[in-house]
Amino acid sequence: MTRTLAEVILSRVSGRDVRAGDLVIVPVSRVMVHDSVIDAVIAGLRDLGREQVWDTSKVCVFVDHAAPAPTPVVADSHRVLREWVREQRIPTFYDAGEGVCHQIMVEEGYCEPGTVIVGSDSHSNSYGAVGAFGAGMGATDIAVALALGRTWLRVPESIKVDFTGRLRKGVTMKDAIMRVVREIGTDGARYACVEFHGVGDLPQGDRITLAGMTTEMGAKAGIVVGTPEAPAWLHPDGDARYMREVTIDLTTLEPQIAVPPRVDQVVDVSAAIGQPVDIVFLGSCTNGRLVDMQQAAKVLRGRRIAPHVRLEVVPSSRRQFDLAMQDGTMQTLSAAGAVIGSSGCGPCLGRTGGVLAAQEICLSTANRNYKGRMGSPDASIFIGSPYVAAVAALTGVIDDPRPYLEATDAEFDELVARRRSERPERGAASSRSGDRSRELVMASARSGPSQEIDD
Repeated sequence: MTRTLAEVILSRVSGRDVRAGDLVIVPVSRVMVHDSVIDAVIAGLRDLGREQVWDTSKVCVFVDHAAPAPTPVVADSHRVLREWVREQRIPTFYDAGEGVCHQIMVEEGYCEPGTVIVGSDSHSNSYGAVGAFGAGMGATDIAVALALGRTWLRVPESIKVDFTGRLRKGVTMKDAIMRVVREIGTDGARYACVEFHGVGDLPQGDRITLAGMTTEMGAKAGIVVGTPEAPAWLHPDGDARYMREVTIDLTTLEPQIAVPPRVDQVVDVSAAIGQPVDIVFLGSCTNGRLVDMQQAAKVLRGRRIAPHVRLEVVPSSRRQFDLAMQDGTMQTLSAAGAVIGSSGCGPCLGRTGGVLAAQEICLSTANRNYKGRMGSPDASIFIGSPYVAAVAALTGVIDDPRPYLEATDAEFDELVARRRSERPERGAASSRSGDRSRELVMASARSGPSQEIDD
């Protein structure tokens, strides 16, 4: 049969055998819409002469991109969205504070493996974490899907990414996907489907990180092969033909850093050691889950972030927030000096929750670092893993997290002190209220809930 996973899925849902390059009209199992495009989507439905969506049970609506509303204009748009949801009688609606659309779509089970799901956001590729063909579309195409319950696609070519070996301590699947972006480039997978092999048994969160960041390579979809959710038929043929194959050895992988202003301008962390940062962002649909916060807490437990640095933590969903509260992770991050934001996109796209000023330097765990992404076009954004983010928040500079994870307490404190002393003077030291009870904070944090992270 020689079919890739994209060809398998699109053949099944279209009811005919299709290959890369064919045009198909396919039913969609779900349509996702969020607040940033709702006005254009409603206008599109109106232009089509449709007052009602085709199936209210298959529509998911979210307020997450600029939430809570940062301006009166955005608040008015949210009001229009809420009125539309009520008038349409759409039961699946997540208002501000519930979380990022992609995280909730996967964790709440709205993504059926082997089906086509379209969303009004480019990172709808994330639904490939559970074996769905997820694709982002513009407002007009989303309006058509809402009106008709189907969409048209050109069957994509496919790229095979094969992961071998096992990650070492301090290296994560965020580093792995950044290495893939480094190999393929931001345009190397244009309108392709990226298949990930050898990692189907990873935790769901890691798979969301992989599938979601295929968007940064220009991909139409990204799908993890062999996930626990996938039915028996959902697999590519052994002799499937790919436009390109890439192998990543996880055993030899180093922590990775994307250097501004390109997400494919990726280097080993050793090439960026000592780079000063002003603000660290831990969150987004890429790295705002419990395990990401746990990894940061493992570095920060019992310590305070550098006085010239700000740390913003935004859980990717209320469920992830609650889990981090239950095991003490959130308390550890707060005690370290983090600002905790309501679950959602936060500052990832520069619309709310701590946008960047001109000349500021950010270390972000999100997925994009082009000029103006998180605020001022004169700001700079480096991208790294939660471990790298936590070390940057603690020291004020980018550094390899592995020595910190292996160090004794004394060695750890010496590393931090040295890096802080080497950091160029930037910004002003913050007087944080928690500093007045530093000893109590440290004692509480070090004796509080602790959990080993499976690297």
